[in-house]
Amino acid sequence: MVQVPPLANAPLGSRDGAKIPGTCRRSVLQRLRWNPWEKSPLDRVSAVAARSRSRKLLEGDPRRGRQGLGRCVWHSGKPDKTCLGGEFVFFRGMHGPRVAFWVWMVALAAGRAAVWDWWVFWGTYTKGESRGIYVSRFDGIRGRLTPPQLCAELPHPSFLTLVRDGRFLYAVSEVADGRGSGGRVAGFAVDDRAGSLRPLGQRSSGGDGPCHLSTDARGRWLFVANYGSGSVAVLPLDRQGRPENPRQVIRHTGSGVHPERQRGPHAHQSLPSPEGRHVLVCDLGLDQVRVYRWRMWRGVLEDEPVSVLTTVPGSGPRHLAFHPNGRYTYVVNELDSTVTACRWDGRSGRLDPVQTLSTLPPEADASRNTTAEVTVHPSGRWVYVSNRGHDSIAMYRVDPESGRIRLLGHEGTRGRTPRHFALDPDGRWCLVAHQDSDTVVVFRVDARTGRLLYTGHSIRIPSPVCAVFAKVNNR
Repeated sequence: MVQVPPLANAPLGSRDGAKIPGTCRRSVLQRLRWNPWEKSPLDRVSAVAARSRSRKLLEGDPRRGRQGLGRCVWHSGKPDKTCLGGEFVFFRGMHGPRVAFWVWMVALAAGRAAVWDWWVFWGTYTKGESRGIYVSRFDGIRGRLTPPQLCAELPHPSFLTLVRDGRFLYAVSEVADGRGSGGRVAGFAVDDRAGSLRPLGQRSSGGDGPCHLSTDARGRWLFVANYGSGSVAVLPLDRQGRPENPRQVIRHTGSGVHPERQRGPHAHQSLPSPEGRHVLVCDLGLDQVRVYRWRMWRGVLEDEPVSVLTTVPGSGPRHLAFHPNGRYTYVVNELDSTVTACRWDGRSGRLDPVQTLSTLPPEADASRNTTAEVTVHPSGRWVYVSNRGHDSIAMYRVDPESGRIRLLGHEGTRGRTPRHFALDPDGRWCLVAHQDSDTVVVFRVDARTGRLLYTGHSIRIPSPVCAVFAKVNNR
């Protein structure tokens, strides 16, 4: 074999000054023009970008001083049936058409790598080894997590949320002083290149034991559910993302039938509706989901709910999740291990239950189980619920016409107490956080059936109870 200089330094269609038909660079670049996935203007733009990356990969980038990878390889002996002089190869027997295809695929994968990499921030309880919020990097191609690194010290950051553009992260500090004002909310600026957090300050959550928070669509307001004091608070956010003191606090009153868990109100989630007109509050202690009208320009909720969904006595609604179409919601009931499918009317702010199913198999003992998290797949085809005690994820298929669900089965989580789990934004992977076994286990989502498939990969994190994804900036 004889190697000649890189294609970027050789004239097109020549080798050592001799004109050669079917020359290497021309052959490769002509073949790169064909793209079987070019079906729309957006696809064509992606193909042009891929071809540009391929040229730089083959020919180099003189502006940045990068030498190309492609070289002409010539056989000194007699060519065989598969090798004709003047073909472009990387290795012996790997000729122009094959190389062009694989170079295009590698360049396309390189362009998508930044989209498939994510930072995962972990909320924890700091009773044992944990010291606050941790971060890992998630490889969305292989489904692998890096070991966690501490990125912010905070007592009991049990729930986290990101604003829509990913610039700011907010965490509750689930503490109490017994007087109804001990909880805290902390804000952080996210460095999406390093995966680090810069503190922006802390404010009172307006109650004791905050366990959930969310932001409005514009990232201007925080809605906080205080479990210990049974209240909901609204906190303004300034333009730098810093939280301010509570603008409004609504305190629930009443009790439920459970002798231990429902002695008083326990707000467990506060979530804005998809259209942004209402805020839904799950109160585990009252067996209610209260719907408050949101007055955005005033920055307050109406004092009285516009509607109330009352669940089965003793069921304890904990969390709810909206379907991507905005017409259905799924409420997970912690105390009786059930999930309720509802129709959502965004204009009137009304929830109408259509179905309630158990999250456990028939042979399981419901008295030794509590549910924790509910999530709808980004495609809207499946719903998932975690069981603590049974230590499993219940999987359901969604009927797109009615929103009703049908049980697909249960997948053991390979850990103890799966308090939280999260699907990656592409819906390809599921990360399950085990509070009592200090592990996070990775599952793959079957794109055809929606079932969770165990990958065998896990990492150790002290008392993980929440996970949120943030994009990695590789530029």
